[in-house]
Amino acid sequence: MDKEITLKYQSLTWDELNEQDKELIEKAKKASLYSYAPFSQFYVGCAVMLENGITVTGNNQENASFPCGTCAERAAIYNAHSNYPEYAPTTIAITARVKDGNFISHPLPPCGACRQSLLEMEHIYHKPLRILLYSTTETYIIPSIQDLLPIQFEASMME
Repeated sequence: MDKEITLKYQSLTWDELNEQDKELIEKAKKASLYSYAPFSQFYVGCAVMLENGITVTGNNQENASFPCGTCAERAAIYNAHSNYPEYAPTTIAITARVKDGNFISHPLPPCGACRQSLLEMEHIYHKPLRILLYSTTETYIIPSIQDLLPIQFEASMME
């Protein structure tokens, strides 16, 4: 039996975004300035909005021992959960710049490890985590990380 997976998302220009989303993206863009990416020259920044209105940021941090680095999405979401465990994350904005300092022209989705980590936060809080994938041409708005990870690994599978 064949099955099909579809992804429903919005694609908006900068002018079509609401002010709260623009502000969160700007914080993610600023966070990308503090990325440490001497090897990939790919600077990713994230900003996580919590249900209490606090914003927590993160960025990618590379290391000469490649497995020791971390992605911006995990840096931000773990920072949020470590410092504000009582507040669910509601939205995460993800931005990326390349070597010349310009932001990318196509939205960047999180890697598989980050998708799984973001999914875990949805499971912890029992609430969807809305995702903003920014680029200079458009921003994708995805209602939940589950939309980017439709076939999921869950802790309940180990029982």
